[in-house]
Amino acid sequence: MNKKNVKVILTSRPDGEATSECFSIIEEDLVDLSSGEVRIANESLSVDAAIRTMLRGEGFHMQMGIGDTVFAGGVGRIVESTVDGWDVGRAVRGPLGAQSFSKLSTEHLELLEESNLPLSVNLGILGGSTGVTAWIGIKKVARPKPGDLFVVSAAAGAVGSIAGQIAQKEGARVIGIAGGARKINHLLNDLNFESAIDYKSEDVRARLAELAPNGVNGFFDNVGGDILDAVLENLALRSRVTICGAVSQYNDMDNIHGPSSYLKLAERQSAMEGFAYFHYPEFIGPAEEELKQWLHEGSIQLAEEVIDGIEKFPQALAFMFSGGNLGKLLVKVH
Repeated sequence: MNKKNVKVILTSRPDGEATSECFSIIEEDLVDLSSGEVRIANESLSVDAAIRTMLRGEGFHMQMGIGDTVFAGGVGRIVESTVDGWDVGRAVRGPLGAQSFSKLSTEHLELLEESNLPLSVNLGILGGSTGVTAWIGIKKVARPKPGDLFVVSAAAGAVGSIAGQIAQKEGARVIGIAGGARKINHLLNDLNFESAIDYKSEDVRARLAELAPNGVNGFFDNVGGDILDAVLENLALRSRVTICGAVSQYNDMDNIHGPSSYLKLAERQSAMEGFAYFHYPEFIGPAEEELKQWLHEGSIQLAEEVIDGIEKFPQALAFMFSGGNLGKLLVKVH
């Protein structure tokens, strides 16, 4: 092949927001494959909040070193192969990195079934960090019951919007918390949530007290901070709080603003539990199967926000943390 690889590398650790100055875009020649490897032309890359926590140099998630290619899960197609059964043209999913071409051992990759759906659904509704996370979080951790009043934060984002839809399938009445009129409209008119709260223009505590005078029975939290406290103040007796993420805290992980209202858990005989989807490996397959069924029958949806160009990956990450994206945020490469 005669092409160059364009990649995004980490050049300095962010202090606060991960701005474009923390990254460099470099171009390099393609390196020959070793035995057991394939080369992928990357098509779409997933922009996930957890990437910000990987830039610190220490933490729960895998960490990136200075000079490393920025981590990103993605989908693409094989353009060179040294492995039987991994033929040129086949679609794959894996840790492709923020670059235009990836050279990886097949043990790190998954061959994808072809369908009439875009490959990007394998990062969204069928993705581990998105749809599978939401499915496991709702079905195995939050476990809402029919009639429950259930709140989801970052409800117009990738995980939150799917979590809310699954809670509805379980019979819950869902209140979504999101920022801005576009997102509120999406929750009410596209996803048919019972109610929605715009945290940018409304007092979340006050609105929850109005919408849930008897308290909320469940909360699926992706945000943390003040929004977590607002919901803790409005819990019903024997409710469940599920911690999926805390995007409001990721830019300053050395100074976490934790819940000051945690004693409400004791007062309301309630429980708080955190999780990650890989804590439940036995449910990843069942999650993918049911999500696939819902996808094909059209009973679940996920909006996509697509930014074109691998060189825009740093801007896409900043866009996510500004609360700009609706649904799944992707960078389109090829």
